[in-house]
Amino acid sequence: MITPDWVRLMAAYNAEMNRRLYAAADGLAPAQRQADRGAFFGSIQGTLSHLLWGDRTWMHRFAAWEKPEGGIKSSPGLYADWSALKAARAEADAGIEAWAARLDAAWLDGTLSWSSAALGRDVTRPRWVLVTHFFNHQTHHRGQAHALLTAEGAATGDTDLPFILDLQALGLG
Repeated sequence: MITPDWVRLMAAYNAEMNRRLYAAADGLAPAQRQADRGAFFGSIQGTLSHLLWGDRTWMHRFAAWEKPEGGIKSSPGLYADWSALKAARAEADAGIEAWAARLDAAWLDGTLSWSSAALGRDVTRPRWVLVTHFFNHQTHHRGQAHALLTAEGAATGDTDLPFILDLQALGLG
């Protein structure tokens, strides 16, 4: 079982890694960010757009955020404008961190039910499993984006959670 502290840690890591990825991607030309590289969501920008779509979809379920437009297949094109994607990402990360700060163990112990368009059926799962998936999904697609950025010669700096977060500032160290 995960704890509210773990969720806060992962939310902080998510936000910091996104800042690093977006800073690295800022150094690329638009054509480099948008070129189809054969990744699951095509380009660097498409992968980052999908990731934001996924985060907003889960936060819609977890905290009643506005449901994002489209579905999985259209998610890479949701943010065609780089500046709009960056601004939306920063806003979402701040919202995820604020949500994590309010989370309690009782909420994590509950279940969540929703109608899954991807599965074509209603689903109910323990919230702690879904929150774990939420952060795992972020890490998975950030890893893809990181590989694409590295192939373009961009650098994000260190990515290791224990060395990039100030645990004491988070109240966890």
